[in-house]
Amino acid sequence: MPIEFTHVPGKPANGSFFYDFAETATKLSLIEDAGFRKLVVDDPAGLLTNMDIAAQTLDRTGSLEVVLTHWAGVIEPIEAARQLAALDRRGGGRLSLRMLSEPLEDSDGEARPVAHGVVWQRIDEYLVLLKRLWSNDTPFDHEGAFYSVRGGFVPRKGPHGADLAIRLGGQSGTALKVAGRHADVFELAAGSPGEVKQLMERARRAAAEHGRAGRLRFALPVRIHPDGWTGAPDHKAVEIAGSPARLALTLLPYAALGIEEFMIGGIDRPGEIARIGRETIALVANSQARREAEILRPGMLSSRPFSDIHLR
Repeated sequence: MPIEFTHVPGKPANGSFFYDFAETATKLSLIEDAGFRKLVVDDPAGLLTNMDIAAQTLDRTGSLEVVLTHWAGVIEPIEAARQLAALDRRGGGRLSLRMLSEPLEDSDGEARPVAHGVVWQRIDEYLVLLKRLWSNDTPFDHEGAFYSVRGGFVPRKGPHGADLAIRLGGQSGTALKVAGRHADVFELAAGSPGEVKQLMERARRAAAEHGRAGRLRFALPVRIHPDGWTGAPDHKAVEIAGSPARLALTLLPYAALGIEEFMIGGIDRPGEIARIGRETIALVANSQARREAEILRPGMLSSRPFSDIHLR
């Protein structure tokens, strides 16, 4: 399967990649043309702004998929299910839902410390309700630990119905348990190939408990520094500086682990976006295709690691 690239907008001094949407529309066209398949919408202004940005992005692009960052509890499940179904219809099925864990709030909106497990229990119940609302033919009632629903029903489903792609991450046993039940895409924590491989194995085991191991796909965040390091890099993260060929060569060992998506951050200027698309994305795609062809060629089973492949 071809490797996919997702653009993760930065948060510049004015506070948002989407601050001037007329300018953003030009960048969106460039991102789409450069070979990125998806765009993460995660604006500092919060969920409602994210939904508005997602709608505008879907309207102004033809094939770019929108990864909408979302938090359980900001909107009641019925209203969230309706709005997300409407966005999915608006984009013709180009929407996926990226769930982040956030602290619970008390009645006056102030964040209060809660147990890690409680946060994930709420996400679990929230996702169960969303999927049920996206698939039910008749109204239903629900009484749970966090949500009470009476006559829950969404009359107009999205193109995906209950199969709208859900993206989750995390490293704790509790987070992995919820991800194993719900995630279609697991967003890995950045790390060395060995660390990433271990987390992938843990996530697969969690998904296997629900018969979903074969359904789980993996995405890896990568931060690119086109102008070189501006400070000491975080050696626990996948952070890259150098030529497009060097960038591609750094990503290939991760692709060999079975990662099917790279979430690229750090490139928001038009020239950077175009160069990464024209060179790095193309190099990774060509190297991946060449390796797959060698593996499939009769009598030519390749055991060469990606690091031995010369990028031209």
